[in-house]
Amino acid sequence: MDQALTIAHMADEQDQRISDTVAREQARLRSFVRRRVADPFDAEDILQDVFAELVEACRLMQPIEQVGAWLFRVARNRITDLFRKKRPEALADQQAINAEGEAFLLEDLLPSKDAGPDEVYAQSILFDALEDALDELPAEQRDVFIAHELEGHSFKELATETGLTMSALLSRKHYAVLHLRRRLRAIYNEFSNDKGR
Repeated sequence: MDQALTIAHMADEQDQRISDTVAREQARLRSFVRRRVADPFDAEDILQDVFAELVEACRLMQPIEQVGAWLFRVARNRITDLFRKKRPEALADQQAINAEGEAFLLEDLLPSKDAGPDEVYAQSILFDALEDALDELPAEQRDVFIAHELEGHSFKELATETGLTMSALLSRKHYAVLHLRRRLRAIYNEFSNDKGR
């Protein structure tokens, strides 16, 4: 009988520790997830998965030394899993911003169905050159450029995710842009001259 009471008491203590942890970490963890996951339903699912994993780890008596850090690591892993599962949006639905600050669909960059073979060829050359130029960049410059320009992440988000300062991120993007301009200028000039003829 004493052993049953001891086990029940230990279970109550464990439940209380879990409840205290959830109460203490829930707001920070929700904020962390929401900054990285746009869909509030996905964010809430991730949050619930993280706390379910905490309960499971506690029930299995797995040692967790720094529970706050452990929760954020699990959340980061769940966010990564979500992004791996998500299918990319159709190109027709993705937007970009031009130099004047106007939004346009990326689909507009592709040749229309009525475009002639010259325009299709010119765009394929441009895309190949852009891909090659991106591949030439150091990984840290390429990652910042793609995340900011193509995926639409803000520098603030990137600083939070990477732990880098905003000035370091801006510098990396600046060098990436300089390289891409230098690399693609010849192609731009060639197309401009062809159109002028």
